[in-house]
Amino acid sequence: MINGWFELIVLILASFRLTRLVVFDKITSFIRKPFHHEVVETDSNGEMFTYIEIKGSGLQYWIGELLSCYWCTGIWCVAILLALQYVWPAGGEVIITLLAIAGAAGIIEAITQRVID
Repeated sequence: MINGWFELIVLILASFRLTRLVVFDKITSFIRKPFHHEVVETDSNGEMFTYIEIKGSGLQYWIGELLSCYWCTGIWCVAILLALQYVWPAGGEVIITLLAIAGAAGIIEAITQRVID
């Protein structure tokens, strides 16, 4: 299924980007909303910070925990990408490539921001 280092690196970058998309990005907040409640607080210095509280119990709580854990969600994202690649090779390749390029761009942007700051 994975033929060589290049394909492995592409899959790693794609899973990185998909995981960040699911766990952190605002565009997918509708997925997390039934399971998370965002709380915004102000500290003694006047700086605002946000944290999440997991909603519900049982399956709802379990999914909330899963969606709040980068490592847990990452495993499921990789599984989805591998299944997609197996079930729909042509479309899976396009989606994985797109996510890999976006993941690499995100890493480059984060490095650039650290160098500039």
